Amino acid sequence: MAVSAASTAVPAHELSVHLHKRFLGLAKGDTPFQVDVRFAVPSGFTILFGASGSGKTTVLDCIAGLQKPDRGRIRVSNATLFDSEQGTDLSARSRNVGYLFQTLALFPHMTVRENIEYGLASLDRPEREGRTSDIAESFGIAGLYDRRPADISGGERQRVALARALVRRPRALLLDEPLTALDAVTKARILDDLRRWNARHAVPILYVTHEREEVYALGTRVIVLEAGRLIADGTPHEVLSRPQFESVAQLAGFENIVECSIVASHEEQGTMTCRIANTDVILEVPLSRVDIAKPVRVGIRAGDILVATSIPQGLSARNVIAGTIASLRQQDVTVIAEVECGAKFVVHLTPSARHSLGLEAGKQIWLVVKTYSCHILQ
Repeated sequence: MAVSAASTAVPAHELSVHLHKRFLGLAKGDTPFQVDVRFAVPSGFTILFGASGSGKTTVLDCIAGLQKPDRGRIRVSNATLFDSEQGTDLSARSRNVGYLFQTLALFPHMTVRENIEYGLASLDRPEREGRTSDIAESFGIAGLYDRRPADISGGERQRVALARALVRRPRALLLDEPLTALDAVTKARILDDLRRWNARHAVPILYVTHEREEVYALGTRVIVLEAGRLIADGTPHEVLSRPQFESVAQLAGFENIVECSIVASHEEQGTMTCRIANTDVILEVPLSRVDIAKPVRVGIRAGDILVATSIPQGLSARNVIAGTIASLRQQDVTVIAEVECGAKFVVHLTPSARHSLGLEAGKQIWLVVKTYSCHILQ
């Protein structure tokens, strides 16, 4: 994998991971679970995405040295952290990999300065003070030196925890949903500070999150785990906007996933005609390499569906479906409509659209869906 140098000419690093770890069931008859992945992380943010229980934390623990793979190899640039064939297995401390958990585990009896300096005992005093001062300035916490964790805000505690992880100048940084409890503004400011820090140091950052907004905001690349396997790898747009797997579509927030049978294939038009199971509803979807004799699953985002209160005419969109509003509710600035069309669809609208169209439960409407808003899922 090609790795570009940071703009400051700091040498870029790459984290290379190839590991297999098998877990036996706790009870007789349990299905064993195994993690088997191979990927590389260049300097900068790479998002590790997946449902709970997919193996994300196991991967991070194996990289950090908190769990031992059954076999494989883990390297950062030229340093081998683990190699089952060569018998290499560095201790967690010797790996020099920063690891920040959702629970920050700051020492409550220590000041901010003491928390940051923890782990630098082997350095002489001028070096310790220099590193601590530099990282504290980078994360805007130099004015908190003499305060304890209980006396500062949640965002400030997150900054202290990051500073403590980074003051040792780690080869790589692992972040396991460390900012989940923070509001969006505080989170964005901390991540901006982290980006600036990494522009100077160019280390690989593997960031675990369940939030789609963070995937789009942070990652130039996202890798998706399901049941211990890597099932998707690419830019956020490639992976989440055009998912190939139903599990990825669910993570990406596709509210409508329906089972269909393929009625006809139109190769010259690049489309297929499908019928939603147990209904008369027909969908035109993009042509896909699937067995036309078998059912397929089709995913459609709620925000990709348009609503009309009269039969639309002269549209380029090929799918126009009559239905009745079953329910309406508002969540923040989004109106969520459930529409019964034989199949039930979820549609997202703005409050102004609801008002201008006079939408209410029981009203007949027409749903308009573009062909390429329909995604065939494995």
